[in-house]
Amino acid sequence: MSLSERLQIVLASRPEGRPAPANFRVERAAMPTPSEGEVLLKILYLSLDPYMRGRMSAAKSYAAPTEIGAVMEGGTVAEVLESRHPNFAAGDLVLSHSGWQSHVLAKGEQLRKLDPAAAPVTTALGVLGMPGFTAYAGLLTIGQPKTEETVVVAAASGPVGSAVGQIAKIKGARAVGIAGGPEKCALVRDTFGFDAVIDHRAPDFAAQLAAACPEGIDVYFENVGGKVWDAVFPLLNTFARIPVCGLVAQYNATGDFEGPDRLPVLMRQVLSKSLLIRGFIQREFIAQRPDFEREMAAWIASGAVHYKEDIVEGLESAPEAFIGLLEGGNFGKLIVKL
Repeated sequence: MSLSERLQIVLASRPEGRPAPANFRVERAAMPTPSEGEVLLKILYLSLDPYMRGRMSAAKSYAAPTEIGAVMEGGTVAEVLESRHPNFAAGDLVLSHSGWQSHVLAKGEQLRKLDPAAAPVTTALGVLGMPGFTAYAGLLTIGQPKTEETVVVAAASGPVGSAVGQIAKIKGARAVGIAGGPEKCALVRDTFGFDAVIDHRAPDFAAQLAAACPEGIDVYFENVGGKVWDAVFPLLNTFARIPVCGLVAQYNATGDFEGPDRLPVLMRQVLSKSLLIRGFIQREFIAQRPDFEREMAAWIASGAVHYKEDIVEGLESAPEAFIGLLEGGNFGKLIVKL
């Protein structure tokens, strides 16, 4: 790629079910020049997150879909190459929402300057960024874990789930994680310090989960749905709280769901057990962001919270890495290094 060009990955077509490489297209575009109030950014790191699957669909959602031919969206860490904004200079490192491309123009008010001496800049895309804040706001605002309660979280080896369990333990609760495969389960137990972890691939998964939660479940942080929810549902205690963050097991589903209609059973339990089930988007709690940044930074510094990153090389690797993410192929916070 010449210095006069930038690389972009755009949405070529909307997937039916599981995304495929053909749904993405690599394009080259002219390198832009900043106008007054703008900066030219060179993207260093791109965050890949499950919510991007929803943006590939035209179905109505909480945010507008990515248009066909448009650059795939995503959070990024970038270096300022050229600035026409008084608050930024060449060489500054910033957090932006620039998407799947090598360079971009951005307005200064859309950027947040990063201090690489305070924390590795990649953490702005993970434990100190949107995933960490999602865990913090969803768990503490909706889940409200109390001392000695049992908190269960699916996708516990991922950036959101791992933070949920560790914050729950800081608040005095018991953390039970659900992950896929021995390696991820070992990470949840040995690095993130959960009290118990269950492999959802085990043939007796539901029985193992019940054994790990002898007093039932007080908070279930939902990231997955599907058979994990089926195993959790009978164990929910009266007044249990369920923050619904994601349903990754269902993102690639098409058409109606198979099997009987279980909504009447769900609603009866919501009533009889006084369950609180609330979906949320982290931006709803943006006023809590300063508290999150202060507390999470302190927890990391003290060793109360640990994190893991899964970094793949090259922008062209993003489509395959993203497809793998939706199937649990990542091992920690998935980031593309450009």
